Amino acid sequence: MRSGAAALLLLALCACSGKLDPPIIGCEPGGGVEPFCGFSNPEDLVYFAPARSVLVSQFGSLDGSVPGSLASYDPKAPRAHLLYPGIGLDHPEPGWGSPGCPGPPGPAFAPHGLDLIQRADGRHALLVINHGGRESVEYFEADADERGLPRLRWRGCVVMPEPSYLNDLVALSDGGFWATHMYARDAEMSSVLKAMFGTNSGWVIEWRPASGFMEVPGTRAPMPNGIARCSNERYIYLNAYLGGEVRRIDTRTGEVVAVARVPYPDNATWAEDGRLLVASHRGSIFDVVNCQNVHSGTCALPFSILALDPEDLTPTVVLERDDVPIGAVSVALQVGADLWLGTFAGDRVARMAWRAD
Repeated sequence: MRSGAAALLLLALCACSGKLDPPIIGCEPGGGVEPFCGFSNPEDLVYFAPARSVLVSQFGSLDGSVPGSLASYDPKAPRAHLLYPGIGLDHPEPGWGSPGCPGPPGPAFAPHGLDLIQRADGRHALLVINHGGRESVEYFEADADERGLPRLRWRGCVVMPEPSYLNDLVALSDGGFWATHMYARDAEMSSVLKAMFGTNSGWVIEWRPASGFMEVPGTRAPMPNGIARCSNERYIYLNAYLGGEVRRIDTRTGEVVAVARVPYPDNATWAEDGRLLVASHRGSIFDVVNCQNVHSGTCALPFSILALDPEDLTPTVVLERDDVPIGAVSVALQVGADLWLGTFAGDRVARMAWRAD
């Protein structure tokens, strides 16, 4: 969750808060959490079982002025390595994204939210939001090489219509996706200011190979951020960041069927027990803004990890401590008995043991 420069300036002028703690520099375990340093803003994470690795979106900037990359991390080694960009990794293929895709994203590639799905042909598609050079969803094929290490090959893209400004997405079974459009890129300041006071600024955009783009009914919200879906693709779980809510939405009717009050909910993933894991920021918007000024270590923004019942969204606190060696956590991902944490403003991922009660 990093905002554009204009919106950040506006939020800084409009919000009031105490002073944010200094960045967390050390990389030693604490509070039951073990950090692994050497990353660059690992904003979103997915687990790729064939290579037993966590795939990492290393966020650059929302306006695309700072490129980023995709990396992987082997929780058992532990081992990290760059996946994309790289030489010889662009192999376009029909059926991956839109036929109108103009080609690979190039060195300006700036990833944000991502999602992984197994296609009908058995291959794995990693869909990644990109802000660098164009606002787009990039399609990668994920597999394991002869050494068992994860590998990505770019296969195609969908270039978004103006003035889209995306954050997160979920892949759909037909090759399409649902993506959160936060607010209009060409009206950033006014949109964010209105969203701070509860006005809807964005919605969920649907793209499907057969029908193209549409707005998903019932998904308008103050700065949509994280998104998840149920397995049959009937329900969307939408994080309204500036609305302080997680919403369960019936896509057949557009009805919001359940709501949980969650302060500044960022990304969402599914736990193995069927609950929704949501990263929540406990500081103020001013504190979130100040995280953009952290250039070493990790921002100390307090956070919570909540597990929400998939039916009524009743929350259970999984982690809410300020003495852990990571802050500004944007995602929590279960891998076996562990939770892996990523941050939108820092140099590390982190691991904690978790037994779901």
